[in-house]
Amino acid sequence: MSGKDKFTTWEEAVIWLRNQPDQGQLMRDAFYDDPLADAAERYFQSTEWKAVAALLSGRSGSALDVGAGRGIASYALARSGFEVTALEPDSSAVVGAAAIRDLAARAQLPIHVVEEFSERLPFAGGSFDVVFARAVLHHMRDLDDACREMFRVLRPGGVLIAAREHVISKEADLQQFLDQHPLHHLYGGERAYLLDRYTGALKSAGFAAIETLAPLRSPINLFPYTMDTLRSAVIEGLTRKIPVGPLWRVVLASPRVFASLLPLAERFDQRPGRLYSFVCHKA
Repeated sequence: MSGKDKFTTWEEAVIWLRNQPDQGQLMRDAFYDDPLADAAERYFQSTEWKAVAALLSGRSGSALDVGAGRGIASYALARSGFEVTALEPDSSAVVGAAAIRDLAARAQLPIHVVEEFSERLPFAGGSFDVVFARAVLHHMRDLDDACREMFRVLRPGGVLIAAREHVISKEADLQQFLDQHPLHHLYGGERAYLLDRYTGALKSAGFAAIETLAPLRSPINLFPYTMDTLRSAVIEGLTRKIPVGPLWRVVLASPRVFASLLPLAERFDQRPGRLYSFVCHKA
């Protein structure tokens, strides 16, 4: 499919991808496979969600899932005991609000769906204990407005987790990121920002403390890799470049040794679109 033939809706793009025999793993990794209930449960059991759940440990109450898509995070939040509001402007029965409603009904979970955009949240200030936004900020039409709105609807002491946001090192890297993105050419809508652009918008919104989770340090950013599968992939990649596989396996055999090397690797990690996550606290 050429760039000139982009789909007019994300639903059309996903349905087309599902019918491509070589895209099955991509669909599973993106949780766009059916049945939706199975995809949502797989996300709930993933190392990514377990890392998110650890960040939410001890918290309860109401949660807003911004840009909820087909509802996998809403499902996970509800399974974790939160009363969930899923914000999703797309009404689609495949990738949008109708899909979330069906998922909530089938799973009998407390998920209320609102069809609206993140830049104008239709909620009173201080409505939520948690705001969760998975791969959402880099899609925003106005990043500053969206961050201000998320801050506004949080209660004092609340937390925003903005997970899996694409970062570039310089503006000139944006086009390279878009060119290599496996889905952007189908529908568009992808974006990546400098790290300071995200943290600047969050600080300007009013967040008192912002913890930045770097690409190689959190399972949230690694998924669909785990630390073990990432180590195997690194060994395979090094072996292709310097064909001494047994040596690499010995050197990187210890998960602790491998983890200790990741901060060093991050210094050289300039991949356009690498993933960061942010944990933001409202005083």
